[in-house]
Amino acid sequence: MKSSAIVYTLSASLAFCFAGCTAQHQNIPKATFAAAPENPPPYVIQPGDQMDIKFFYNPELNETVMVRPDGKISLQLVDEIKTSGLTPAQLDELLTEKYAQELRKPVVTVIVRSFTMQRAWVGGEVNRTGFVNLTAGMTPLQAVLEAGGFKETANPEEIILIRKGPENQPVPVRVDLKSTLDGNGFQNGIQLQPQDVVYVPKTFIAEANKFVKQYVEDLLLFRGVSLGFSYELHADTQFNR
Repeated sequence: MKSSAIVYTLSASLAFCFAGCTAQHQNIPKATFAAAPENPPPYVIQPGDQMDIKFFYNPELNETVMVRPDGKISLQLVDEIKTSGLTPAQLDELLTEKYAQELRKPVVTVIVRSFTMQRAWVGGEVNRTGFVNLTAGMTPLQAVLEAGGFKETANPEEIILIRKGPENQPVPVRVDLKSTLDGNGFQNGIQLQPQDVVYVPKTFIAEANKFVKQYVEDLLLFRGVSLGFSYELHADTQFNR
């Protein structure tokens, strides 16, 4: 096979591969989160939280408990209670109902003393892939900066934010952080939630270079063939007709 034919075959393979990848990526909808509310939603109890359960008329039943990994706590008289996923107010109502079967007039107060570390995961083209600790109102861009910032190969226009949806199904949306960096985005309308995933993809050029390296260098498809050109792709590369 002549080198010109090899170049054509490789170019066609690249075009086919990345056209498919781009089309698949475009199927992910853009983020349409509403602006951040002035009043944040109530806190939801999670495994690892430590709580005080206090009884106004029966202080002998007061306890300090930690939510187990299975989301439950153990209390006197009522045994195990599922607490994970409830707000403190909801747990208060549930305990009042449960203890009404044992006490004449239960008045219960639930106080969350220490909170489980709230985290989101940041991966892809960032300098430190892994979990970041969430602070109040943290945005996707702040999470990326907490993860060491973008790599040179990052594509900030096509960030994928994956959030747990109904029935714990993952819901991906695209977020344009380049517009945010340019001062034109709606970054302040998106606040991260615990267990969110922020994925930073490669640029098309970076993916193409990886593809070429894999099939030219690593697989040695062209061993002994002099192509006579540099296969590394750059954003400013132009071809003469």
